[in-house]
Amino acid sequence: MVPEAWRSAPSPGDELDSLAVWPSETGTPWVIATAKSSHRLVVFDGDSGQRLRTVGERGQQPGQFNRPNGVAVFGDLLLVAERDNHRVQVFGLPEFRPLLSFGDDVLRAPYGLWLHEAGPGQLEVFVTDSYMVRSGNGTRSHDKENDWVPPPLAELGERIKRFRVDQDDDGTVKATYLGAFGDTGRSGALRMVESIAGDVANDRLLIAEEDPRSTRTLRDYTLQGRYRGDDLPAFVADPEGVALWNCDADQRGYWVAVDQLKPTLFRVFDRDNLRPMGTFTGDATANTDGIALYAAGTPRFPAGVLYAVDDDLSLSAFDLGEVARALNLSKTCQP
Repeated sequence: MVPEAWRSAPSPGDELDSLAVWPSETGTPWVIATAKSSHRLVVFDGDSGQRLRTVGERGQQPGQFNRPNGVAVFGDLLLVAERDNHRVQVFGLPEFRPLLSFGDDVLRAPYGLWLHEAGPGQLEVFVTDSYMVRSGNGTRSHDKENDWVPPPLAELGERIKRFRVDQDDDGTVKATYLGAFGDTGRSGALRMVESIAGDVANDRLLIAEEDPRSTRTLRDYTLQGRYRGDDLPAFVADPEGVALWNCDADQRGYWVAVDQLKPTLFRVFDRDNLRPMGTFTGDATANTDGIALYAAGTPRFPAGVLYAVDDDLSLSAFDLGEVARALNLSKTCQP
């Protein structure tokens, strides 16, 4: 067990889901959370857990949201996936200035997203698209989620959508659709997808498979969309948030993944070979959806910090130095 360094005040009615971290100009990071039920973003102080502000409201206009889910930060760009607006919005930080929306012509039910720098001023963005079919008649609808079932295997080849996002010298942002992928074999299919994260150094994407009728796990794909034929060990509950913990310049590190139990079970795997390295829980953190890992360190957390959603209501923070000591991880991950 690793005790939480702090837990934020509960935020009823928001239904917090996914997290991203922005290193603010003050030196204390912001933790930006999507709030699915209130259709907005909630911003927290990363060192204290204090709620700083909210951004947005329900709607379809720029800066408005409809069921926001996945969120990611690169530099001063913030990307937010919206399931029910079928798009990804791009904002400029710290003002949360709307810059662009994209994907509404190809995305059906976007959930998670992950991005990396593909070149100067260029990002490659992966978006999970958990489109479903209505049980019994095959029509698509989001009205009654319990009526939904995954499509047949042959229709799962577009579970992950790829985009290129370019930012010009004048700040103009544009997006280009690069195509889709998804294994359609029984062992590698992505039947119910949400979380995704990647590791460029190991040419790896870890993608959550949440269908309880299959093995709930993280599937191992290449960045080009090929299923490697390997999965992480089976999870007990839904595999939710997943984050890469990069410990040093030699690319040593770990994966941290959520097994959505009460209390939440955080599973830790070796970065290179995906070997299980141990698990931990907090004192109270439960039913976690998203996590965000900030390894750069903060004034309060010099060894880095793991942020986790706690039961849809609040955030928890874990000192990564304490996690490394508790699991006897590499000395490069310890202060």
